[in-house]
Amino acid sequence: MESARMGLAPGLCPGSAQPSRRIPLLRLNPRGVGLSRTACEVELHYQSSRASWKMLKCKSSGSQSEGGQEEDDASPRKKLAVFVSGGGSNFRSIHVATVRGSVNGDVVLLVTDKPDCGGAQHARDHGIPLVIYPKAKSSSEGLSPDELVTTLREFGVEFILLAGYLKLIPTELIQAYPRSILNIHPSLLPAFGGKGFYGLRVHTAVIASGARYSGATIHFVDEHYDTGRILAQRVVPVLADDTPERLAGRVLSEEHKLYTQAVEALCEGRISWRDDGVPLIQSRDDPDEYS
Repeated sequence: MESARMGLAPGLCPGSAQPSRRIPLLRLNPRGVGLSRTACEVELHYQSSRASWKMLKCKSSGSQSEGGQEEDDASPRKKLAVFVSGGGSNFRSIHVATVRGSVNGDVVLLVTDKPDCGGAQHARDHGIPLVIYPKAKSSSEGLSPDELVTTLREFGVEFILLAGYLKLIPTELIQAYPRSILNIHPSLLPAFGGKGFYGLRVHTAVIASGARYSGATIHFVDEHYDTGRILAQRVVPVLADDTPERLAGRVLSEEHKLYTQAVEALCEGRISWRDDGVPLIQSRDDPDEYS
């Protein structure tokens, strides 16, 4: 764990880099309870009017039905790492979905190259461990590519989600997590993608080009900027009097919905790969339907 400790931003994660779990003991009203929290098993006791005791088990996002009967999850919750460089609105959207239970997973680690960014602050506020990558030349903080892979493995991370992360992902990480890293981009790739196309730069270029449509793209990550296989897209019209700021706002609103839906499918095992290498999302309602 020495490598993980080296990369922890001071004051951002209490204790060591290993995720900790506490088992609280709560007294509850005998009318029943519904809970959705991080992956753990919690003993919940309450005393009924007859002075008898019951024990309920709460797992991940499992819920208690009326009368205290347990409803087990269909599958184990996935462990997610999110990478951010800025405000982290997509990170917050995904995190909220995991807490509410619509995403069958938990964000167990936040990776950033900017420990003072808004996404990092959200992680601190919600007790999510944070590490710095890459290591800055002028600082002793941060991880090397190999240390990053080791840290992700130690946290049990199964999927990686890039949410406004501006650094190129190292080959070591691509090889360690094949078909397991997603990114979101604020245009309809392959248009307006690649190195240097991020934030308002994208929307400025879209408007200047005369394109009538823009949107958001979810794609798997490879060794280059924005060239991985496309998983999902959402179209947003470009208006005649649009500004980069207004277009960015409408695209971002669609990003939040599209990314959450893609992560839901990822955590539920509903992504299939065609023979030509194109990923498809299987419908939750109709297993024979793909998009």
